[in-house]
This record gives sequence, structure tokens and C-alpha cells, in this order.
Amino acid sequence: MQNLKNAIQLREAGKFEEARSLLLKLLDQEPMNPSVWYQCAWIHDVMELEREAVPFYKKSLELGIVGEEKQGAYLGLGSTYRTLGMYSDAKVILEEAIREFPDRREYQVFYAMVLFNQKEYSDAMEILLKQLAETSNDKGIQTYKKAIIFYSDKLNQTWG
Repeated sequence: MQNLKNAIQLREAGKFEEARSLLLKLLDQEPMNPSVWYQCAWIHDVMELEREAVPFYKKSLELGIVGEEKQGAYLGLGSTYRTLGMYSDAKVILEEAIREFPDRREYQVFYAMVLFNQKEYSDAMEILLKQLAETSNDKGIQTYKKAIIFYSDKLNQTWG
């Protein structure tokens, strides 16, 4: 596990090639360790090698990654699918993440981005407006929180 910690420290220090090299060696040594697969995915994502990151994310989830790493793997895979234009795959992964971790608001935000990409603008805006109203500490947002939430699913509706 020390080597894994070293690889993470290298990534955090911006030494991406060194981290990637170490992680790929670790993968040969520990092919059933979901954390190593997850860290391999992460380093590929950081290096803008999104397409290469996908199988690493998928394998980490298949191997039963848990805790915060699982939450990160869901977000990483969903976001990566979205950036690759694989919107249906992104939607499926993010929906799974939302079901499993309903309190993690970041999934809702990334899900809204996918809906936007799929031209589901009203649903995307509804999610984002609710997230904004429920999480913002801004005085003005809080003053109009009830109205923002009320109108979040009525953006195309007019009165009068």
C-alpha cells in the first residue's frame, strides 16, 4: 500500500508521468485491487487521457471498490463518458450513483450536464435550480429560495 500512497503523492505533486508509471506497475502486482484500478483511472483522467481512463474506472467498480473511492469512480466514469460524448452511458452511471448515494449532490449536477447534452433542457435546469436553492448560502438566493424551487419545473409555463 505504500507504493499506492507514493503514486497518489506523485499525482498530487503534478508528477503525472511518474505516478502513471508507478500505478501501471502496481496494477501488474495487484490486479485484483480496486483502489489501484481507480487510481489508474484518475491519473489517466488528470492527464486528459479520458478514453484510456474508462476501462480502469469500470474495472474498479467491477472489483467492488467501496467508500469515497467508489463515489469518486462513479463520478469519474460518468463525467468521462459525458466528455467523450457517450451521453447514454453517462446517464446510466450517474443514475446508478444517484440511487446509491442520494445525498451526494455533485451527481445531480453532472447528471444535469448530461441532460443538457441530450437536449433535455427543462429537466437539466430544474435539477440545477433546486441544487442552487438548496445549497447556496447567498442571501439573495435564500430570500427567493421558495420561488426558485417553485419555478424550477415550470420554466416554460406563463401566467396571465
